[in-house]
Amino acid sequence: MAKWLTLAFNLPLYQSFTYKNIEEDGGSLVGKRASVQLGSRNLIGFIIEESDVFPKDSPVGEDKIKPIKRVVDKETIFGQAQIELASWISHFYICSFGEALSAILPSGKREVSFENLKWGAEFEDKNFSLSDEQKDAVEKIVNSNKKEFFYLYGLTGSGKTEVFLKAAEKIIAEGKAVIYLVPEIGLTHQVISAAVKRFGSQAAVLHSGLTGSERLNQWMRIRRGEALMIVGARSAVFAPAENIGLIIIDEEHDASYKSGSVPRYHARQTAMYLAVKHNCPVVMGSATPSLEAWNMIKNKKIKLLSLSKRLAGGSLPQIEIENISGLKGALSDRLISEIRKTKNEGKQTILFLNRRGFSHIFRCRSCGYEMLCKNCSVPMTFHKSENVMKCHYCGMQARPPSLCPECNSLDIGYAGVGTEFIEEEVSRSFPDCTVARVDTDTVSKKNSLENRLKDFKEGKIDILLGTQMIAKGLNFPKVRLVGIILADTGLQMPDFRAAERSFALITQATGRAGRFSEDGLVIIQTLKPNHPSIVCAKNHEYEKFYEYELGQRKLLDFPPFKRLIRLVFRSKDLKKAELAAEGAVNILKYILSSQNKDEAEIMGPSECVLSMIAGNHRQQILLRSSNFPLIQTAASRFVKEYKPMLYPVPRRSRNKMTGIYIEVDTDPVNLM
Repeated sequence: MAKWLTLAFNLPLYQSFTYKNIEEDGGSLVGKRASVQLGSRNLIGFIIEESDVFPKDSPVGEDKIKPIKRVVDKETIFGQAQIELASWISHFYICSFGEALSAILPSGKREVSFENLKWGAEFEDKNFSLSDEQKDAVEKIVNSNKKEFFYLYGLTGSGKTEVFLKAAEKIIAEGKAVIYLVPEIGLTHQVISAAVKRFGSQAAVLHSGLTGSERLNQWMRIRRGEALMIVGARSAVFAPAENIGLIIIDEEHDASYKSGSVPRYHARQTAMYLAVKHNCPVVMGSATPSLEAWNMIKNKKIKLLSLSKRLAGGSLPQIEIENISGLKGALSDRLISEIRKTKNEGKQTILFLNRRGFSHIFRCRSCGYEMLCKNCSVPMTFHKSENVMKCHYCGMQARPPSLCPECNSLDIGYAGVGTEFIEEEVSRSFPDCTVARVDTDTVSKKNSLENRLKDFKEGKIDILLGTQMIAKGLNFPKVRLVGIILADTGLQMPDFRAAERSFALITQATGRAGRFSEDGLVIIQTLKPNHPSIVCAKNHEYEKFYEYELGQRKLLDFPPFKRLIRLVFRSKDLKKAELAAEGAVNILKYILSSQNKDEAEIMGPSECVLSMIAGNHRQQILLRSSNFPLIQTAASRFVKEYKPMLYPVPRRSRNKMTGIYIEVDTDPVNLM
């Protein structure tokens, strides 16, 4: 039995810690979790090493080493593969090893089975015969037998999912595992159903919608080799499969594949790393590839597989652009008329608006006052059903005022519309229609999203309206009409990816119409009818848009032509955040100059677009270069050496910079 254990913790500490082993049996404890005391805190740590020899580099003597309290796990939950993966994530995304390992592993302490794997029983598997294009794609994927990157590019409804599933069947038949990633938890229901129908007990699911105990159960099934078909959202890329034969990334363009918390990993980059480790192919798919992926296709780093036809008999929908300048309500006369026609024909409508709540802005017409969140630099959103103003960033709530807080005027009102407003207007205009809303306000309960989508598919709902949750990946045979209420919502964002995201969202939303019929119609309501992202989406001019946007990015030296690392400095004290960012620029200049490199550009410091979130003031620095290792090394060295700014320190040793936190984002997908 090893006497000394080395543990890592989910903390921004770039070091490991030694503890005494109190276990009496002789089994190895590496790969298990232990409850320990760290300082004054009781924490769960990850046992990553064990030894009979006391470590020579220990900062304290043997007599100062604390014992572990207990071992949490009966079985080993992680092995060398997860340790190596955490090491890569820690290096690439500039976080501590413990933070990386924590992101990979399930949090549950005991296993509880995930009952919804029975979904497969309700899935209608028609066992489609493949087209020649689909057959060719499947053969190229499964015959690769090595690290290769493929992109399955095709129209919405062209049968990408069937290609993925057929390829998975062949890989699993060889005894290898398949990881199938989808961007939204809402989409996993369909894929899980298909996977369970085809693969039975060999299917497993991993996503954030599971409890910690359910996730642990699925994790251990994969680790034991009981499950070879692994379906899930972003974090499923960490599945502990020993012999991975294929990784599938559906709707590759989606920003949800990028983590919004430490470590800020991207599932696509992680999948490519795993492909090298396992010598297996990665196949990505979308009707709207990300600009990075499209550029890699152009440069022959990714092999293109094309699907050119809709297979269910439908054709591309007719698309109309409605200029809504001066429109009084939320729905144009043209859209109202087509909703009525669709209902009379016994078909269904989807209305899309990527903004929840009732109204977006509370404003005084007398003095111009706008009600902003006290903790964030964003307007509060009015939720009429609850009669509250909500901040969608920190969650703060307040009652809507009856008069202006600034000038006491009664001339107050709301501006901007959300999904709740649209629901009210549609229900009022179409009292004979069943209307359902899908956004995070209405589907927060477990299985509520799946149930609502099931009702829509079965024809129990006439009009489905919602946010981006319903804009992609969903397949409804009776949908004739799609209305995009305000197509340029995303274009208002001051971010270099705004046009790309808007084009993808519009294209994906329009793809829900007419998948099984010839009369599909899409009406795009917009205040910017001539914007390239809207015009190209309307005309199905995908390549034209990508070439236009690549030209813009090259002109501005933004990805994919240059790489970015973003450093955000946040503090409750604005002056501290500003001083920290200014000081960081000087340190980074020194680090870069010491390498005699002039290939890197330091942009900032500057105030973040969202200058305050949850009471924290935010300042940012951007490192930009075509030499990625250069800025990665500089950022990593800076973060590791600038310790007082990483985490709170004891009161006795506090200095003026205490309370500053650094967020590091490698290859950010937005700059908000």
